[in-house]
Amino acid sequence: MINVNNISVSFGGTTLFSDVTFSINENDKIALMGKNGAGKSTILKIIAGEAKPTTGNVTGPKEAVIAYLPQHLLTEDKATVFEEVMKAFAEANQMEKELEELNEQLNIRTDYESDDYMKLIERVSELSEKVYTVEDTNYDAEAEKVLKGLGFEREDFNRPTSEFSGGWRMRIELAKILLKKPDLILLDEPTNHMDIESIQWLEDFLINSAKAVMVISHDRAFVDNITNRTIEVTMGRIYDYKAKYTHYLQLRADRRLHQLKAYEEQQRFIADNQEFIDRFRGTYSKTLQVQSRVKMLEKLEVIEIDEVDTSALRLKFPPSPRSGAYPVMVEDLSKSYGDHVVFKNASMVIERGEKVAFVGKNGEGKSTMIKAIMNEIDFDGSMKIGHNAKIGYFAQDQAAKLDGNLTVFETIDQIPLTDNTLKIRDLLGAFMFSGDDTTKKVKVLSGGEKTRLAMIKLLLEPVNLLILDEPTNHLDMKTKDIIKDALKDFDGTLILVSHDRDFLDGLVKKVFEFGNKRVREHFEDIKGFLAYKKMDSLKEIEK
Repeated sequence: MINVNNISVSFGGTTLFSDVTFSINENDKIALMGKNGAGKSTILKIIAGEAKPTTGNVTGPKEAVIAYLPQHLLTEDKATVFEEVMKAFAEANQMEKELEELNEQLNIRTDYESDDYMKLIERVSELSEKVYTVEDTNYDAEAEKVLKGLGFEREDFNRPTSEFSGGWRMRIELAKILLKKPDLILLDEPTNHMDIESIQWLEDFLINSAKAVMVISHDRAFVDNITNRTIEVTMGRIYDYKAKYTHYLQLRADRRLHQLKAYEEQQRFIADNQEFIDRFRGTYSKTLQVQSRVKMLEKLEVIEIDEVDTSALRLKFPPSPRSGAYPVMVEDLSKSYGDHVVFKNASMVIERGEKVAFVGKNGEGKSTMIKAIMNEIDFDGSMKIGHNAKIGYFAQDQAAKLDGNLTVFETIDQIPLTDNTLKIRDLLGAFMFSGDDTTKKVKVLSGGEKTRLAMIKLLLEPVNLLILDEPTNHLDMKTKDIIKDALKDFDGTLILVSHDRDFLDGLVKKVFEFGNKRVREHFEDIKGFLAYKKMDSLKEIEK
């Protein structure tokens, strides 16, 4: 159906990938995998027509509808949820309007034999066929069904989109995509801002109602449930497996073992021939043999082994300046948007050096509380920030706020580093920016790379109160571990919003639970909190 033909992407003398070729067939459910920065999001953008490859092209039927959900959205806030979602039917409405206008023309025109008249007939026929397939659709009912599936309540439909967090706005865009019933759906990290019920609904939709799907996701269960094919992007090329993600991991491990064996054999072969060349160079009777072996080694294509992350540097950040005993004090704090109450009479005291988690279902007020602490919104009640509290804030859209025209190195070089911090290149290397990566412009980085860079930038500032809102979205497992270790060593106060149990485990000692318009304090770590709730994972609390 859709053919990707020999596409390559290069910038600044660096090749991201080259000669990538594959086809997407009807009903393919493809996981696009690879480490952060390998080029996954770039491939999706090229297929979606949002970016152009350096060489090659993407071809497919003219009438094929491709819908694309990017990692980061820049949405306008001039409509209600329902009005925004109904934009999905704009093309169908336009077709109906055009058909009506063309039929009026047919009624008044008399140039039956002209080429223009024949083209008019053809266009009417083409439009009639398309309109006929959708004319029985109840647009309002379809929109309501999808919105409810994605977790919206009926009373949310007439609320302005501006009242919703980034995660809920992502769902609005996803609803528009699903309502278009496209031939190919491209999803870049769709589950980052979704609770378990919405993820399960999306899984069911993609399996039973969608046509072809290509998805980038670090949610292993989600990928395993919906896909039947895995394409891996690594070292500038792709490997295509007709297998689910879990099976692909085993196949990839087997492939790397074969590569290692072949590489070692080739290195022995090269060493043996090089020894012969060095030994008999200048020996008249061996001249032809030496020359032959030199030419053979020059032409030899050296076997490459698939990259495996070996980054293991531990980060040592400068000591944080001492704050007052209670950096955050909240008393009887309430927040509403019109008639919608987010929470009321919330109270909390966070002591110096504490590491706490905000958990709960999306939309229950975690990000709203952070915005109140940051004094970004109006609220009722009391909010006091302690003496000498220097706040470092990582918002959900923090990566999008980086200066796209700076290089990776320049972004970090702007920050004054103390004598006991790592050298910049060592620091970037710890976050898997090495070699040519450091000279890339920020605007060409993947979502995961931008998140890593924003995290480095934040953690180098002399702060003593870190507030992180979903910092692990778009990050692979290796990067999460590095950041978690860095946060364990952080000697200031930490407030962490996350759905990731593994990330929170061993990092936070207290949990604030947001739900039912209340905020409850739990004096346990994440394991103790889940045991108290009789739950196995944070996903269950979202039900």
